[in-house]
Amino acid sequence: MHPLDAADPATAVAGRGDWIEPDAVEAITEHPLDCVGTEFPHWIGSVDSAEGFERPADQHPVFHGCFDWHSAVHSHWSLVRALRLFDHPAEPEIVRTVDARLTAENVEREVAYFEDNEAFEKPYGWAWLLRLAAELHLWNDDRAERWREALRPLEDRIVELFEAEFLTGDRPFRVGTHDNSAFALAAGLDYARVVGNDSLEAGVAETSRRFFGDDEDYPVEYEPIGWDFVSPALAEADLMRRVLDPPAFGAWLDAFLPDVTAAPYDAIVEPVDVDPGSDGGVELHLVGLNLSKAWCLAGIADALGEHRYADAFAESAERHAERGLSRAFTEDYAGAHWLSSFVLYLLTREEGGIAPG
Repeated sequence: MHPLDAADPATAVAGRGDWIEPDAVEAITEHPLDCVGTEFPHWIGSVDSAEGFERPADQHPVFHGCFDWHSAVHSHWSLVRALRLFDHPAEPEIVRTVDARLTAENVEREVAYFEDNEAFEKPYGWAWLLRLAAELHLWNDDRAERWREALRPLEDRIVELFEAEFLTGDRPFRVGTHDNSAFALAAGLDYARVVGNDSLEAGVAETSRRFFGDDEDYPVEYEPIGWDFVSPALAEADLMRRVLDPPAFGAWLDAFLPDVTAAPYDAIVEPVDVDPGSDGGVELHLVGLNLSKAWCLAGIADALGEHRYADAFAESAERHAERGLSRAFTEDYAGAHWLSSFVLYLLTREEGGIAPG
């Protein structure tokens, strides 16, 4: 039995980690700690020839584990956040692991890769890199200061790319996978507010309004679309609750959503069924979808106050959390290399860095 199998759903979606016992803390970071140094299996992308093949660890000496770059980044985020928030039983091992990777020389090579591959991991990997930098900024600790200083050249490069190559886009991507624009914008906005980058904050807010401010009658009945691990509708609403004040957000949501209390639109507030017999990759994406829907629904409910959907969204968040947590701690590497980060995001969403005031 996993230490979080009996977690109370209402406590889980409250977003505070003070109830999480040490064995559960250790379990949340078990897979991230293991996989940040696991180079293979790895999705290395397009390989043009045998001569052109370069090992992931050579290309990305910091973020080469966890099957892909973005998963390695958010696994580092998980490790750092767990150290910041908890008295972690595996603290010495985590510190050794991060110390070995976050060095000036390694980061320099990561930056060099982006000089030749500016669109690499746009925007999902960029979003998680900014979350990692924000987490280090939040943590008043000598180790965090050392790691942030090492990471800063890559942080600065990603901020430049985020502003020049993402915020200037013509249109958003309303998808349930890595290219989702709202998910990345929320991460960029959170980062800007944590570190006090007023220019970036203003740019993200402007792009969010330009992309989504006039959206109406969203076809929620089409979700999930396929390999979704975020809900396009709820990720968008979770972004806009950061951008708009509560009355304006309530009015925007009324125009954006159809009546989610009536069929077929009410499916958006129900957890997604996950078929245990289905393909591991698809199945585990849907586990992640239930987790990300849980944190979106909980955050939206908090922002709605007395709005007619507030209670329904809060109750729905609990159902999604229960369903997601029950399947998140898999030994299948297709999910093990990333789902723990989604669990930690959900369980600690009110512990700083996520939708800060």
